[in-house]
Amino acid sequence: MAVLVGKKAPLFEAPAVVNGGETVANFSLDQYLGKKYVVFFFYPADFTFVCPTEILAFQEKMEEFDKKDVAVVGCSVDSEFSHWKWLQTDLNDGGIKGVKYPLVADQSKTIAENYDVLAGGYDYSDDGELVFNGTPQAYRGLFLIDKEGVVQHQVVNNMPLGRSVNEVLRMVDALRFFEKNGEVCPANWHEGEEGLVATHEGIATYLAK
Repeated sequence: MAVLVGKKAPLFEAPAVVNGGETVANFSLDQYLGKKYVVFFFYPADFTFVCPTEILAFQEKMEEFDKKDVAVVGCSVDSEFSHWKWLQTDLNDGGIKGVKYPLVADQSKTIAENYDVLAGGYDYSDDGELVFNGTPQAYRGLFLIDKEGVVQHQVVNNMPLGRSVNEVLRMVDALRFFEKNGEVCPANWHEGEEGLVATHEGIATYLAK
């Protein structure tokens, strides 16, 4: 698994569905450079079971993300047509109607591969045929990207393991705090708490409290 932290987030242009039903042909994260932080997350597939719980959980917290200058963007290997249909389907019927943030279509699987969250890969069989080994879907990868386009945090879960949106917000708060104050964030830090000066004296002072 590639570690992208400290590196520029891989670039892409791909179809996406935005605002709950508008399809755009060449969606890119470049539009947020210099303007917003980005939470870019992958999920395995549309019309599944754990995925809608995560996607809806992000939507429920969108007001908080907006206040913190964060764009939330989802991505799976489904087509933009599948995304659109899922977005038009009521929650009672297994849909995600009401979700407004962008969902990127990665049918070629190249975005998932570039972010190294694809649960398999192509290889040649003994007969010389190109085959896919593994599951042609993405793991639950999540990348927090700063306003300069650099990955500051990443986490990758296996498909059965849903993520905590509150933890994502905590990491956003930690990044914003560090950028503003120059102090680091100790274990279990939350917004409103003191940071830590990264010196021997600083850690001694912090632990003594």
